[in-house]
Amino acid sequence: MHYKAENQNESEKNYFFLIAGLASIPLLIHLYTNIFAGYGIFRDELYYIACSNRPALGYVDQPPLSIYILAVSRLLFGDSLFAIRLLPAVNSALTVIVTCLMALKLGGRKMSVVISGFAVIFAPVYIGISSIYSMNSFDVLFWAMAFYLIILIIENNKLTYWILLGIVMGLGSLNKVGFLWLEFGFFIGILISDKRKLLLTYRPYLCALTALLIFSPFIIWNFQNDFAHLEFIRNATSGKYSNLNSGDFIIGQITNMNPFSVLIWLSGLYYFLFNKTGRKFMIPGIIYIVTFTILIINGHSKAGYLAPAYTVLFAGGGVFIEKLTEHRLKFIRYVILLPLILLGILITPLALPVLPVEAYIKYAAKMGFAPTSSESKELSELPQFYADMFGWEKLAKDVSEIYMQIPEDQRVNVLVYCENYGEAGAIEFFSNKFPLPKAISNHNNYWIWGYGDLKNPVVIIIGGKAEDHLRNFGEVVRAGTHSAEYSMPYENNLPIFIARNMKSNINELWNKIKNFE
Repeated sequence: MHYKAENQNESEKNYFFLIAGLASIPLLIHLYTNIFAGYGIFRDELYYIACSNRPALGYVDQPPLSIYILAVSRLLFGDSLFAIRLLPAVNSALTVIVTCLMALKLGGRKMSVVISGFAVIFAPVYIGISSIYSMNSFDVLFWAMAFYLIILIIENNKLTYWILLGIVMGLGSLNKVGFLWLEFGFFIGILISDKRKLLLTYRPYLCALTALLIFSPFIIWNFQNDFAHLEFIRNATSGKYSNLNSGDFIIGQITNMNPFSVLIWLSGLYYFLFNKTGRKFMIPGIIYIVTFTILIINGHSKAGYLAPAYTVLFAGGGVFIEKLTEHRLKFIRYVILLPLILLGILITPLALPVLPVEAYIKYAAKMGFAPTSSESKELSELPQFYADMFGWEKLAKDVSEIYMQIPEDQRVNVLVYCENYGEAGAIEFFSNKFPLPKAISNHNNYWIWGYGDLKNPVVIIIGGKAEDHLRNFGEVVRAGTHSAEYSMPYENNLPIFIARNMKSNINELWNKIKNFE
């Protein structure tokens, strides 16, 4: 069953308004949340802002692209929560647009656009990803753009498409290293499909060279910093994600993408790998299989790592379902679509902080949704994703009050030691609002940024035990306690100490406490 991608009775203008309408749904949802709802700034956002204050070729836990984008965004729009989260909201709309364009390019029409568009809109993981600033919303968009260009190349082997794909692959890798899975899958896809003859031409290699040149700053940075990112990945896999297993990963594909979307993305996978018409475009299906296999073999992969690979499956699934039900059984389209939308609406408050926190807690309880953490952390009323949006300004205020207790002539010699980049980022971010000293931490890039020039500083220490701190300081006095409702339990009721008279050289101590995780 074959027909042209465009129905003669439907103009491009109609598709434009349909796709624009679909794309506006996530955009408006996120903009509304950012303006009228939402909670506080997220732990990782504080760290990304700190990174954006220190431009570099790379960082311990990520390549630099999203950080540079954030620096430009902050310069243009400021540091308000709405401004910080504006680009992720825009990315959510752009991802819908690219997915719908894929459906059209695969031979779909109106219903395939609607199905694939709503599958993206109401995937809980995409909703959550776009609710905060991180590299992840860009990651999903770059994967979608790469898939679209791969489809264009399969249909028309134009040099322009190869160059554009190289640029997207380079930027995607410079945004998040996991994009390399797509690139490896693309190579395998070309190798085992009927497109292997392309490897005898220069175009794939020009594409690869373009991507490598764009990605090279992060490679250089790793050479200069003892391959810190590889150390970070190794520690994270054996540490905070060690509780995850392959079963969690597989189940996560269903829950993360919306259980009712399973029929869509499985249809898309079937379409690319087994359908007579769809096999022409089998390479995206191979990319998905290769990426899935890599993450399963790893054994401790977060389910969300595979999330960017689904946009093309949604597009292919939408086309397959539309074709299958073109002449009969059209009700199947709505049997799939309506529950998808309904469940998506019900799930949205669980992925996006659109409800007041007390209303959320009641709603989650009624939905039977227990708080979760991918890092084996103790939880209270909120899942870690939401709990990490609470308490940061209060922490900065509490530390500031203790800092002001120190005699004025000693304050120039004070540091705040934080156990993690969230705490350090909060001290740094809110230093424009409260009087605060320099924040230092042993966590990820804060360790590389170091402790400054002070040789024997007075150190305000957040958390820990006095007896442990006395190993390194001659005097340790508990000066206060930080508490914040709804925050993560390990960030709540934290003792705050003032420590003096460091027993050993600060440089020797610093080299012992590095924590890349």
